[in-house]
Amino acid sequence: NKTSIFILMNLSNLLLLWEEEGHERPPGPTPLPILGNFLQLDRKNLVQSLMEVSWYGPVFTVFLGLQRVVVLCGYQAVKEALVDQAEEFSGRGQLPAFSKDFNHHGIVFANGQRWQQLRRFSLTTLRNFGMGKRSIEERIQEEAQCLVEELRKAEGTPFDPTFLLNHTVSNVICSIVFGKRFEYSDEKFLRLNKLITERFCVASSTEIMEKIPGVHHAGHRCSQQIIGFIKERIQMQQASLDPHLEKHNPDSEFCMENLVMATFNLFFAGTETISTTLRFGFLILMKHPQVQGQGGRMIGAGRCPSADDRRQMPYMEAVLHEIQRFSDILPMSLPHALTQDTHFRGYAIPKGTYIYPLLSTVHYDAEHHASPEQFEPRRFLDSHSRFKMADAFMPFSAGKRLCLGEGLAFTLTSLVLLGEVSIVPNASGVSRVPMRYQLLVVPRQA
Repeated sequence: NKTSIFILMNLSNLLLLWEEEGHERPPGPTPLPILGNFLQLDRKNLVQSLMEVSWYGPVFTVFLGLQRVVVLCGYQAVKEALVDQAEEFSGRGQLPAFSKDFNHHGIVFANGQRWQQLRRFSLTTLRNFGMGKRSIEERIQEEAQCLVEELRKAEGTPFDPTFLLNHTVSNVICSIVFGKRFEYSDEKFLRLNKLITERFCVASSTEIMEKIPGVHHAGHRCSQQIIGFIKERIQMQQASLDPHLEKHNPDSEFCMENLVMATFNLFFAGTETISTTLRFGFLILMKHPQVQGQGGRMIGAGRCPSADDRRQMPYMEAVLHEIQRFSDILPMSLPHALTQDTHFRGYAIPKGTYIYPLLSTVHYDAEHHASPEQFEPRRFLDSHSRFKMADAFMPFSAGKRLCLGEGLAFTLTSLVLLGEVSIVPNASGVSRVPMRYQLLVVPRQA
């Protein structure tokens, strides 16, 4: 009855307050019973809501339901946690929206010994497939050329590049993982990309929302269809994708389910994030045509760019890094979790607490980036115009949970954005989140 519910809610709140009493916990807004701070935050724009609470300081606490979350703001706080105290902050918090998808398999949401084994396995497998080797670059160059041919089909008319870029990125992943690319008109390939886009759109859901019926549950159905596609392709390539036959050992972390989920991670995390970066990159190049002009003069017309070109072009390397910083497409890292009771910046934080590093506050930290709201590649150059890495740069997170696909993402982004075409705006402008837009592709002049 209502009285019992009222008593239960108040008891839960008293338990929270009692647990906090006598401990030096990070400050934060007072939570409601059971709901925590859920009603005080905008679920559709969680990062912005959390940034508005940051007046409590660079380290503060919110409760998402009954789950305690410590939020980190600014480069210094994020770096001290993820890098200086990497071991304590190396756990992975769970996202309820993905619990049914992964069913405790795959590297992204793994913890402990399982995560360590899967990480070593993933790095070894990626190296065997050519990560950082010329074979990977050749696959990307092949797809970049296919993209150029598709762009030329526009024949000077403006168009929306969103889906074409999605297809390009996912085709690179298909080529790396399955050993073959798909034609952009292939029905199964088109279906795969449609499912990835739909799943990404409903990716954010809190634990409370998972208990409530609604359209946010459609994401799991999308995931199952993506996983079905991956299983089918892996079974077709079973012999070549079978490192030491470990995946048939049920006691091994390298079983078929983990292989499937690792591939699912790559498709889901790679396709949308890299293609969104490319969309931002095209938009920025339209806004700043002098930037792409420098790249075209250095490479010349009629030649596919390579990673060697990028290394010989410090300004373009700076442009690629500034696009990553400025676009800030992942303003919050996937949740971390404390692996042990931890003292951090004078606070005592218990084991298992979820950690939300706000990467947006790193990339727009005015103490480390002059005029961070402006697109300025020269912030990544020294006084001699040589490339220099900025400290406050974490688009792939940092520490032990640094994204494994960082190298692939940078190589793919650079080879596409340095391609054989110039981007001419149909309508110019840069927004915080890339809106649908059209562009005009013309042959690059020598």
